Amino acid sequence: MKLQYKFKELRQQKKALLATNFYNFETLKGVLLAAKSNNAPIILQLTQSSIDYMGLRNAFNMGKTALKHYGVEGWIHLDHGASVELVKQCLEIGFDSVMFDGSELPFEENVELTKQVVQLAKFYGANVEAELGYVAKLGQSTEKTGFTEPEDAKLFVEQTGVDALAVAIGTAHGFYKEEPKLDFERLSAINKITDAALVLHGGSGVPHEQIKQAVSLGINKVNIATEIKNTFMETLKLLMEKNDEIDLRKVFPPATVAVETLIKEKLNIVI
Repeated sequence: MKLQYKFKELRQQKKALLATNFYNFETLKGVLLAAKSNNAPIILQLTQSSIDYMGLRNAFNMGKTALKHYGVEGWIHLDHGASVELVKQCLEIGFDSVMFDGSELPFEENVELTKQVVQLAKFYGANVEAELGYVAKLGQSTEKTGFTEPEDAKLFVEQTGVDALAVAIGTAHGFYKEEPKLDFERLSAINKITDAALVLHGGSGVPHEQIKQAVSLGINKVNIATEIKNTFMETLKLLMEKNDEIDLRKVFPPATVAVETLIKEKLNIVI
């Protein structure tokens, strides 16, 4: 099933998909073992940085092959695509879904470029996600605010035709200095006046109860990235402090299991 059709089902059911970034085979394996164990569909995400690290074709093929190998229903998604050209490359290679992130651009420019991406994606039958509002990226100030206005969201979706919209309701990418407090009233208002699937970026570190409430109020996709990297690396650090093992085939598996445990927990929240 195409992702945009899956989102339509989820909106009716008031459910969400977990969207997980992967950075190497080990993190990918941990995610898919969790999805298989929970019998849950999953979105596998790649950012520009991960594409630069692994190579576009290598990363895409790894994800697609692993989905088939582990018998998991899933989709490959470009996360935070910063240019129409990158989006085009991902569509040509076979991505199921792409995100064009023009959230830092003026509203009109974001609309215009997103419309171009939507037109491109139609040829490939791919899902398109965009972002409206300010969700702080890694290294950016979390003091700045720029929540998504419901009327702007309605206008943006109508003018662009996007399938999914990432909204700013109080989350940020990376670690939180204090517990985030999501603006559920704003989310509910956005959900009532737009047909697009709504996306929660910065899901790492958000209390479980807040994620559950967000899903009940219209969130259909929850992104998890930072916690995956952190869980993998912190597990490795602890292991390497205790031994001098040089065989990565012995060192990596416990870190993969830690990622699997994390994703099982996250899947239980959104399902």
